[in-house]
Amino acid sequence: MPAQDKTNKRIMLNLQAPLSQDLPVFFLTLCLVLLFVFLAELLTRKFRITPLVVRKLVQLSMGVVIFFIPAYFQSNFYPVTVALLFLLLNALNMRLGWFRALLSGNESSALQPAATVPGYGSLLLPLVFLVLALFLWESHKWILQVSVLVMGVGDSLAALVGSSVGKKHIEHLTKNPKTVEGSLTMFFSSFLLLATTMMLFRPQFSGGLADKTTISLFALALLLSLVATAVEALLSYGLDNFFIPLAIAYILYVLEMNNTVLLEHFLLGGLFAFLLALFSIKVKFLNNSGATATFLLGTTIFGIGGMAWTVPLLTFYLLSSVLSKLGKKRKAKFDLVFEKGSQRDAGQVYANGGIAWILMVVFSLTNDPALFFAYLGTLAAVQADTWATEIGTMWPNPKARLVTTFKEVPVGTSGGVSVPGTSGAFLGSLFICASAMIVDVRWMSEFGLVQSFLLIGFSGLLASLVDSFFGATVQAQYFDPIREKVTERTHSLAQNGLMVENRLLKGIPIINNDLVNTLCALSGSALAYTVIENMQLF
Repeated sequence: MPAQDKTNKRIMLNLQAPLSQDLPVFFLTLCLVLLFVFLAELLTRKFRITPLVVRKLVQLSMGVVIFFIPAYFQSNFYPVTVALLFLLLNALNMRLGWFRALLSGNESSALQPAATVPGYGSLLLPLVFLVLALFLWESHKWILQVSVLVMGVGDSLAALVGSSVGKKHIEHLTKNPKTVEGSLTMFFSSFLLLATTMMLFRPQFSGGLADKTTISLFALALLLSLVATAVEALLSYGLDNFFIPLAIAYILYVLEMNNTVLLEHFLLGGLFAFLLALFSIKVKFLNNSGATATFLLGTTIFGIGGMAWTVPLLTFYLLSSVLSKLGKKRKAKFDLVFEKGSQRDAGQVYANGGIAWILMVVFSLTNDPALFFAYLGTLAAVQADTWATEIGTMWPNPKARLVTTFKEVPVGTSGGVSVPGTSGAFLGSLFICASAMIVDVRWMSEFGLVQSFLLIGFSGLLASLVDSFFGATVQAQYFDPIREKVTERTHSLAQNGLMVENRLLKGIPIINNDLVNTLCALSGSALAYTVIENMQLF
């Protein structure tokens, strides 16, 4: 059963008043950080050290400095001021190029040394410190210290090891080349840092972690290390600098402050999510990036949400994955029409589960029951969309019509709807609602079982029609000159092995199938949430 009681305290933004005793330390910190910047530039320009190495050494040093900042400042005013100043400096540097050592690029490796893609790591490091300092300084400084230290040291060591000795490249993960050696370095360094710092700060635990055994805390450090490694592996362009500390801080805060989230349940949920990710790779439901994203999503949903949140998600995942594998021969002719195949990647996991993920995070901080109905609405939406596509293309000789004009179009056309597909969409939505009722969620009983079926069923159905509308109007569609077909794919593979760029026929290039699926998921959650909020039942 999910958390139903209000948490004891709310996470709140708080900028404290400046204190005169903090002023000397403020100037010292400012000078120290500037010294790091100038030393980095000297190493890059004078001694010709690789910018990646210099940048990661600066990041590591900053992680250590930030770890000690709360010990020297009484108020968060001047630390926030330092973060704002360097946020501004890095923003100007990205535009004007004053300090080359701080300009991020793709993390090169032994397998893929060429790198020109810009990154935002130097900008996101002060930004994440700013956010955490505003929210955690008053009550949980130790969470800020631990989360930023893991990112500063672990991520830096992972990049340095991966770029220097990394030999085994991890396929189908992210645009930045990632190596097994780099990821292992991230995991072991994160575990060492987390285990050590949690023992160090153990006397400061005041909530759900206060009475836990050493073995339980070490298990938590192990799971958090897996989470940090997964985030680092998935994200490119320096985004891991922001999301690694944010993910660690969120988990530690919820375990401390939400008295209905138990550490033991969180550890079991993380283990189940890890095993599910391995299973998904084994049976080819997901590729490496999709399995990694599923592990992160599942750890949050299974570990924090409990059975009421877990069962509907598993219902969507298992039924939709199995359905995508059925009727392969009949659906084979559509493989080159759809943008992606049946083996889902991280983009599809985000598109189908990202809104549900966000709703779970917000719920864990607010415990608003309306968010649970929004969660069911978004799962019903993506299940309806998936079932409409799978059943519509698998059904013998269906007739599809464009949702905007009702003109007959070939089955598989973006924006096309059919009777079998639409019926499948509604049936899939009802399965999501039924799965939640199996675990006997009190809120659904209070709202009414019939009302719940109608709300979630029609939320999914209408969301699938929204998906079709966007598919017919703004989703990018291309002409494949090799096979002379309309497709969602930007490129096609010629017989000589070369990739040929397809010609845009209609729509907006940046609006692909994943974005349309996200809008579908958002519309399903918005409809369910709006109905519940307007009825003011909870």
